[in-house]
Amino acid sequence: MTGPGGDGAGVEGPESGSERLGEPPRATSKGLRGVNLAVQLALTGVVTWFILKSVDFSLEELRGFDLSGLSMDWVQLVASGFLLLAAYLFSASLWGLMVREMSGHEVGFFPSLRVFFTANLGRYLPGKLWQIAGLAYLARGQGVPAGTATGAALLGQAFSLAGATLVGGGVLLGMGRGFALGGGWVALFLLVILVAATSPSLLKRLVPLWFRLARQEVPSWFRPDQAFGLRWMGLYAFAWALQGVAFWVLARGLGLDLTLLEGFPAYPAAYVAGYLALFAPAGAGIREGLLVVLLGPMLGVGAGVLAIAARIWATVVELVPAVVLAGGYLRSSEKGGQEVG
Repeated sequence: MTGPGGDGAGVEGPESGSERLGEPPRATSKGLRGVNLAVQLALTGVVTWFILKSVDFSLEELRGFDLSGLSMDWVQLVASGFLLLAAYLFSASLWGLMVREMSGHEVGFFPSLRVFFTANLGRYLPGKLWQIAGLAYLARGQGVPAGTATGAALLGQAFSLAGATLVGGGVLLGMGRGFALGGGWVALFLLVILVAATSPSLLKRLVPLWFRLARQEVPSWFRPDQAFGLRWMGLYAFAWALQGVAFWVLARGLGLDLTLLEGFPAYPAAYVAGYLALFAPAGAGIREGLLVVLLGPMLGVGAGVLAIAARIWATVVELVPAVVLAGGYLRSSEKGGQEVG
């Protein structure tokens, strides 16, 4: 997959760059990609091991955990899935809203869902830019210019991280009871930093840096108003709040004794850690490790059970609609190609 716009700029896929010029040979390049993937997976495993080792978490204890002791509430488990799906749908719609606000191009609710969920499959590949590249590519089918689609996706990702950090920072409030005194003050400091970063003067400096990290040009139409940053961080914080509540309901549905303040912020906090671990596909291992660190003091070995259950839960709720929508997209693309032919 080449970069948006067909000019070779931006995120490059497996068939781009030097391979198009024949250097290095395709077989060699595939071998290097295989080695790179192996290194990324090994690094993910090593970092996860160190995270779990830091809190003396034992995999033997996890294997010996008596699942029959869990008093599962299926109503709450199903409710947690629907809450998570609602959060995903809301997040998907935000991309279309960002496109409209930034360029005036109208993308309907269902097309936004189809483009966003299909592109989201790229999160399960090593590297964090496949999703962005997929959004730019698929959005062309909705008449959205590649630069606009990419810009909206990158800005959305930045504000999603800010929103997740804002909500996830709540873990610091509960940590003051144990191993991190003064967590409330740290949370307050984090809140001040995030709010300050949404001011137009700072945004105009931070956005070019964010786009430079993604090897993209800052959209020429980026003209944030006074409330732009705060508005979008708030919208994504609401999406993450929904996910946090869904995670807490999941824990309760599994019969784990977790309060709202303990469970609600842990999930977005773990997401941020997984995202920052660029080598881990979809944050696998890193996210679960941090959940164990955050919830271990309250749940013991149950934190590991919850972390694994949450990964399966989130993957199923995300992949089922993604695969359905991606299948519909492929069928419509094939039909369109046949009609043109």
